[in-house]
Amino acid sequence: MNKSEVIAFFDRRAPEWDRHMVRDDGKIAFILDTAGIRPGVTVLDVACGTGVLFGDYLARSAARVTGVDISPAMAHIAATKLHDPRIEVLCGDIETIEIPRRYDCCVVYNAFPHFPDPQRLITRLVELLAPGGRLTVAHGMSLEALRRHHAGAAQQVSRPMLQPEELAALMRPVLTVDTMISDEEKYVVSAHL
Repeated sequence: MNKSEVIAFFDRRAPEWDRHMVRDDGKIAFILDTAGIRPGVTVLDVACGTGVLFGDYLARSAARVTGVDISPAMAHIAATKLHDPRIEVLCGDIETIEIPRRYDCCVVYNAFPHFPDPQRLITRLVELLAPGGRLTVAHGMSLEALRRHHAGAAQQVSRPMLQPEELAALMRPVLTVDTMISDEEKYVVSAHL
């Protein structure tokens, strides 16, 4: 997987992204509950896309939200979506971009298969967690649906999603995994320092 191809893929889709987004408030609420999104937390939204979860974080009174996306077009839309001083959007590669603070909650929502090296990504995200911080990888669809979804146009810019046990095994050397769910509706693996 080539990162420049990932950028081009999402830049092309950014203008229509929100129009094609399928949203399930119940699933999102479950994911955000599991991720520990509550009043006063700081949130790092990895591969934030157009900022689809920004309003949800603010509705839960997050103190600060930093969205990072490698696609300039996605990051631009995210930055213009909500005008709130608690939201900051950075365009860049989460694995290399300078981020001077640590976060209570790190969320990778509907994006994990687009990172070429899962272990490298997890190692980087753990570095960005505050003491006691939580990392959550989630998808609003089943593992099988996710694999079918990425077998189409996104095949060149994604890799097969890991089984929850495989992802948990990558996290366990440094994190305590307390949630592993893969059912007909969603995929959620969450762990804390």
